[in-house]
Amino acid sequence: MLFLLPPSETKTQGGVGLSISQVALTFGGLNPARELVYSKLRELCEGDSARAAKTLKLSVRQLDDLERNLQVENAPIMPALLRYTGTLYDAIHDRGLKGSGAEDNVLPADAIRRAKEIVLIQSSLFGLIPATDLIPYYRLSATTTLLGLSLKKVWSEAHEPIWKRLEQGPIIDMRSKQYAQLAPIPDSLEHYELDVVLESADGNREQLNHFNKKAKGMLINAVLTAEIAPQTIPDLAKCAKSKGMRLERSGHQLTLVTFA
Repeated sequence: MLFLLPPSETKTQGGVGLSISQVALTFGGLNPARELVYSKLRELCEGDSARAAKTLKLSVRQLDDLERNLQVENAPIMPALLRYTGTLYDAIHDRGLKGSGAEDNVLPADAIRRAKEIVLIQSSLFGLIPATDLIPYYRLSATTTLLGLSLKKVWSEAHEPIWKRLEQGPIIDMRSKQYAQLAPIPDSLEHYELDVVLESADGNREQLNHFNKKAKGMLINAVLTAEIAPQTIPDLAKCAKSKGMRLERSGHQLTLVTFA
């Protein structure tokens, strides 16, 4: 069983002394697309700064990200699972509120080793990567059009041969709609899309973005810290139950039910 996650717009800066030019990302078949996308991102950030900021949807406080994008090839790197922050990734690491003793929680080493084997992240700059691949800080979202380059077209075509390497079990697609569109999973592969709903005491259900991300992160935390990694949908339902949630299945659609 594999799990597909979106990245996060928010990221930790810094990393180890190596750079991405000194390491190899998994799925080398994506390298031509990676180089094309980065060349366009670099060209954008080298040009008119106002245009680049508008294209990347940067606020005045985020303008330093233009320079950081220019440093991608030589910037320090760290595992993607640690690079990305925000609600989803905080829940994966079981982090508490700011100022709490759990604020800086990180998954234990054995859970990170499991993540290397079963968790993939869909990056707009690097394509599909295992959760422990080493990446630099960057700024690029799935909906950005880079100087006329369609990320959806580039990545959809580039991933076609990659999916053939991921046939070892069901794929649980937890990506947001925008990131799922970058690399649609072929119908020939067994896969399930996972949505999250918040159920109130009267049985009414609604979809809320914050609870969506947090619930998905909690489920991944349960998967990575379980005694045995789940192999089937019933196994995954047990992981959900361990976090006080319920997993429902209807065909190839999974619904993760959280409670108010």
